[in-house]
Amino acid sequence: MFKIKSSDYKIYSKFVENLAKKLTKFYYLKLNKPFKVSNKLKGKGYDPVTSADKAFEKFIRKEIKKKFPEHQVIGEEYGHKKSKSDFSWVIDPIDGTRSFVIGNPTWSNLISLNYKGNPVVGLANFPILKKYYFNTSLNSAYVSENGKKRRIKINSKATFSNMKLSAAFHGSLSLNQQKKIPQILKRMQFPCADALSYSHFAEGKLDIVIQCGNKIWDIHALMPIIRSAGGIVTTWKNDDAKKAGNIICSANKSLHKKMLKILKPVSK
Repeated sequence: MFKIKSSDYKIYSKFVENLAKKLTKFYYLKLNKPFKVSNKLKGKGYDPVTSADKAFEKFIRKEIKKKFPEHQVIGEEYGHKKSKSDFSWVIDPIDGTRSFVIGNPTWSNLISLNYKGNPVVGLANFPILKKYYFNTSLNSAYVSENGKKRRIKINSKATFSNMKLSAAFHGSLSLNQQKKIPQILKRMQFPCADALSYSHFAEGKLDIVIQCGNKIWDIHALMPIIRSAGGIVTTWKNDDAKKAGNIICSANKSLHKKMLKILKPVSK
């Protein structure tokens, strides 16, 4: 895992924490109202984007530009603002747009600070739930809920027999492929809610999270939070999760090794 200077962690973690508060305030002042929805795939599937997605991203970009004008910015809705800086911000203005559209409160704002392409500081902000997750160093992660902040850690004592597993395949695995991983299907007892599941994992409420088809803005912000809380996050092929795609988080090395072996038949 890449790291930056401790003084830099202090600067950037303070920035994302303040940004979380601003984003929640912005939502209730400006975006908690009827919105427009369009389909990015235009009849070839369903990938919704709302006027709120675009408004959130514009707001986040503006805040970053005010504080760090030389940094690069990569956003789901407005692309890549390039520069010569080694620092880049990766933004998912609304992670869980489908949830947002139907009024499910589990959607979030995801923001990652990357150094030379590697996520080092992450923010997962949940305006409706009035809480946000972030990391302040390589090994310190926190949740702030209803104004009270506390440190979070994964459940490192989890075992295969007692693990709490959350998984979603998002249509990426056929029924025949799913039949190849019965040990996972039998243990999918807990709902999978986009970034909230990863956040609950970092908090020790879940022991395994498995998802398909992540883009970089879906996972980069969560990687530093998960790792700083003691968790392991990789692709199903055990590659660096910064590549995105099919992602698995595990509470310890032995559990991760076992789950990768189980996933191998569908990891090609």
